[in-house]
Amino acid sequence: MNVTQNVPLQSFNSFGIVAKAHSLVHIRSEEDALAAQQDLVNCPEGYCVLGGGSNIVLTGDVKPRVLKIEIEGKRLVRENEKAWILEAGAGENWHDFVTWTLSQGWPGLENMALIPGSVGATPVQNIGAYGVELQDRFDSLDALDLVTGQVFTLNAAQCAFGYRDSVFKHASSGPNGIGLGGRALILRVRFHLPKAWRPVLGYLDLERKMTETGIANPSAQQIYDWVCEIRRHKLPDPKVLGNAGSFFKNPTVTPEQCADIIARDPKVVHYPMPDGSIKLAAGWLIDACGWKGKSVGNAAVYEKQALVLVNRGGATGGEVVTLAKAIQTSVYERFGIRLEPEPVVI
Repeated sequence: MNVTQNVPLQSFNSFGIVAKAHSLVHIRSEEDALAAQQDLVNCPEGYCVLGGGSNIVLTGDVKPRVLKIEIEGKRLVRENEKAWILEAGAGENWHDFVTWTLSQGWPGLENMALIPGSVGATPVQNIGAYGVELQDRFDSLDALDLVTGQVFTLNAAQCAFGYRDSVFKHASSGPNGIGLGGRALILRVRFHLPKAWRPVLGYLDLERKMTETGIANPSAQQIYDWVCEIRRHKLPDPKVLGNAGSFFKNPTVTPEQCADIIARDPKVVHYPMPDGSIKLAAGWLIDACGWKGKSVGNAAVYEKQALVLVNRGGATGGEVVTLAKAIQTSVYERFGIRLEPEPVVI
């Protein structure tokens, strides 16, 4: 195992924030992960796990040891009459993996195309887009317990998926607590893609594409192309303009709360959920508060999509956090809704 010191992290976080890791180890295999876990006893400052760096805000140099996940590999594990079961290493690029599945004739992930980050981060966040969440296509995963050094497997129920939530985002609450936050290092993820594929088209942007193109029954590849086009139009390329994608979760409210907001703001964008709650578009709420294009230092709200905060060049993590808190205050004061950030602040 090779531990390096004072490693620049600017290229390892999609916001492009300048910071250093006091020490960093590249995890390229399960053996690397096991060796890193054994060596943590020599690391009193602790550790943090870094995947694609697309969901973090660095507020300074990172003192805990950084475990950089770079495990690659993707394969068809098995198939039966009903589904394909695919596996990918935690360090695989998510969008590249989605592209590969379609090239192999295995549809099902197309609605989640172009989401930044690595495969290993997808269960942590329970990523989702345009009507499909990871939990809808999840089979199981293998992870290393960084406390005990044991490799274990979890199914969907054990991951306790919720909206942008999972067991990996919560610390254990006691000897019987199920939280795995800061404890589990995901090694591999497996996906269940049904052969009885059906397009998921419930979102307005996709409905517009159907109307524009006249294609009423799009293929998985067509949906993939549409999603990529929509996301490229709305979201900046992190290689050009640093960002972490959608910065806030879309809040959910009761039908009564939604009716109250509609009475004051009839144009509010909202979506009924299966459980009877209403999901509101956080980007619309932020835009309604006048934040689009505004900035704090070199951190700004993207001109084309208010849900995205960007680094205009030289932004610090402190500026990003200050901007985010100001937005949260504005939305709460106007709508009575507390926006919850998606990225982790380190």
